Amino acid sequence: QVQLVETGGGEVQPGGSLRLSCATAGFTFRLYYIGWFRQVPGQEREPVSCITNSDGSTYYYRDSVKGRFTISKDNTKRTVYLLIDNVKPEDPAIYYCAMARTRCPAPQYEYDTWGQGTQVTVSS
Repeated sequence: QVQLVETGGGEVQPGGSLRLSCATAGFTFRLYYIGWFRQVPGQEREPVSCITNSDGSTYYYRDSVKGRFTISKDNTKRTVYLLIDNVKPEDPAIYYCAMARTRCPAPQYEYDTWGQGTQVTVSS
């Protein structure tokens, strides 16, 4: 069964850091691109980052996270990571990972399967 499971979310202080993980199973990992998305209640889900298949040499970041977020992957562990540094007020959301066969970046409809999400909050 194809599945993606996000972990690593939680409460972080303003300006703090978290590393999110997307663990995968049930498909040929090297053939797929993995994307990270986030959604705030009442708003549309937005793309955050993605990484190419194979060696992951090409990356995409939305402008608002460039220089703060870092995407990486471990092919042996079948896991993609998203390091979030210097958390900003716009970052708290539910973060999702998803898989696509086609490209990075890709329209959201090209992603085949989505995880359940992991929530990032900021302490007050």
